[in-house]
Amino acid sequence: MARRFIDLSVPLEAGIASDPPGYTPEIDYRDHRATAGDVTAFFDGLQVDDLPGGEGWAIEWLKLTTHTGTHLDAPYHFHSTMNRGQRSWTIDEVPLEWCFNPGVKLDFRGFDDGYVATADDVAAELARIGHTLKPLDIVVVNTAAGAAYGQNDYVGKGCGMGREATLYLLERGVRVAGTDAWSWDAPFVHTKKKYDQTRDPGLIWEGHRASMEIGYCHLEKLANLDQLPGAGFQVACFPFKIKGASAGFTRAVAILDD
Repeated sequence: MARRFIDLSVPLEAGIASDPPGYTPEIDYRDHRATAGDVTAFFDGLQVDDLPGGEGWAIEWLKLTTHTGTHLDAPYHFHSTMNRGQRSWTIDEVPLEWCFNPGVKLDFRGFDDGYVATADDVAAELARIGHTLKPLDIVVVNTAAGAAYGQNDYVGKGCGMGREATLYLLERGVRVAGTDAWSWDAPFVHTKKKYDQTRDPGLIWEGHRASMEIGYCHLEKLANLDQLPGAGFQVACFPFKIKGASAGFTRAVAILDD
């Protein structure tokens, strides 16, 4: 049976509005001419003209956080504890068996930016696509942010997953979820307005903080979720192994049998 792959990752790119100010990546591209001297420095007497075309190697220097581009957040990112008091796992401790499982897509593109999805919203969407959650299903949420990646308003786009919606997934055995938005929670610009009105700190990062009760991971800045069916595909999202880190970059991929 033929398999089809859908890339669920955004490219790591500088100069676009992929993150809030101060958090965007910087990439220093060094081409073959620029590094020719680096190559000759390893070998006594070697001259740049001795190299084929006078060229060295192409490399890139990166300045970024572990949350740049498509990445998998570890429970440690959300809080120092998970599972009601246990030490939170860092990204190098996340079980690999969490990261390759059947996928489920929730289509929440119709919700307003800043809307906080509820457990009822999740249940209704699962009923619409005719899927019953199974342990370790990877649930991805298609929001309005997916179509806005790289645009100036991206960070403020899309709905968020609230605490009760997140716990609805976790209580049914989900351990990896994801979104095409900048954050699993509603964008801060919208949460700030609610906080200013209520002064309720429980509104802040409520979906992330659900990990304090049941530890889990989530993907952020996914892409191409609009190309996925509601179910019937696999998701692979193994994170880059960074010792003691709160997240790891991932080339998230959906795999479909045609």
